[in-house]
Amino acid sequence: MSMNDNRITLPTTRRDFLKTSALIGGALAAPALLSSKTFAAGNSDTLKIGLIGCGGRGTGAAGNALQADNNVVLTAMGDVFENQLSRSLRELEKDFPNKVKVDREHQFTGLDAFQKVIDSGVDVVLLATPPGFRPQHLAAAVAAGKHIFCEKPVATDAPGIRSVLKSVELAKQKKLALVAGFCWRYSAPERALFSRVVDGAIGDMRVFYGTYYTGPVKPMPPESERKPGMTDLEWQLHNWYNFNWLSGDSLVEQAIHAVDWMCWAMKDVPPLRAVAVGGRQIPALGGNIYDHFEVNYEYANGARGFLGSRQQTECANDNTATLYGTKGMARELGFSGKPFIKADTEWHYSDEGKRPKDMYDQEHDELFASIRRGEPINDGVRLAHSSLVGIMGRMAAYTGQVITWEKALNSREELVPANIKWDMQLATVPMAMPGKTKFS
Repeated sequence: MSMNDNRITLPTTRRDFLKTSALIGGALAAPALLSSKTFAAGNSDTLKIGLIGCGGRGTGAAGNALQADNNVVLTAMGDVFENQLSRSLRELEKDFPNKVKVDREHQFTGLDAFQKVIDSGVDVVLLATPPGFRPQHLAAAVAAGKHIFCEKPVATDAPGIRSVLKSVELAKQKKLALVAGFCWRYSAPERALFSRVVDGAIGDMRVFYGTYYTGPVKPMPPESERKPGMTDLEWQLHNWYNFNWLSGDSLVEQAIHAVDWMCWAMKDVPPLRAVAVGGRQIPALGGNIYDHFEVNYEYANGARGFLGSRQQTECANDNTATLYGTKGMARELGFSGKPFIKADTEWHYSDEGKRPKDMYDQEHDELFASIRRGEPINDGVRLAHSSLVGIMGRMAAYTGQVITWEKALNSREELVPANIKWDMQLATVPMAMPGKTKFS
């Protein structure tokens, strides 16, 4: 890593990757501090949970967390919108009447709700707001010494990723748990498959082909549905998926799971460069996100990763991956079936009649178990890097240019507005046009 020009250079092997990741954090992080609450093996103290972001995914994460440990309680919740918080609270109280202890004084709303949850005396925070806010929320949680579950992706632009890498290193120094919402990494069938691939069951990886073809996640409503007096920020937050500063675009917010499969198969060594196509075929009612991408990633060893994504109605859906190595191939079938390998020794995943634990539950089980052991998990580097691989592909599609890992990591483009306020003027940035949109 060269720090002479404040740029970060490319790691080309797994060893270099891990070394570079450590140096990034060391260069950026503040001196190590102790966690506000550390745990030794056999600990049985009550763990207080705070939820930041009370939409569907946040409510689901809270439910997973409340089932993960016998002695946890939800004591604080925060969201920008009061109705969303109230809806989430009612659902959680119904499902977990003895573990939800969120009194009125600990129901926080507004743009500063995240900080109020963090400052409320909780031990673990669940970060589930729109991704554009995650670097700020993660930094605040780590600074306060909280253990963290952080949904994917962790940022929508490169400055956000650099902030996250700083927070990740500081979390390690403070011995804080940081579990990433890349849920497939906690799925038993996928762990069985990818561990074999990484160990060479299909030889050296040569080609990864993954798809994320689905319908629109959160369709944009027409402007006529905007209520009188609703500010630009409020309108965009209500429809956050359709604005790239909040979601990162469909490649980064949803298809990022397929991106993470690719990263896993490639031993979490970042790609050298990416070239991509993408655009909007179905007219948008508003917002500025694409509805399809096709990204081609090149690795230092000559391997290639191909990723196609689409969010359009009345089209074929598919979320799978095929992996080709020098000795065979593997198939990742996601929700569509059990993975398998065809090579010198064939392998088919078998749960031996025992249904694997739900991956969303498993990631929280392991989070809380690591806290109890005093051996906190930290998924932060791969969370940041898989997110950046998706951002890198979006940059390539938006600009029509070849984007290297180094360029992506050091990009100066800031999608997230500065000094966000409810009444700010926040015009929608025009949709990117390949060949005209410039890389910065």
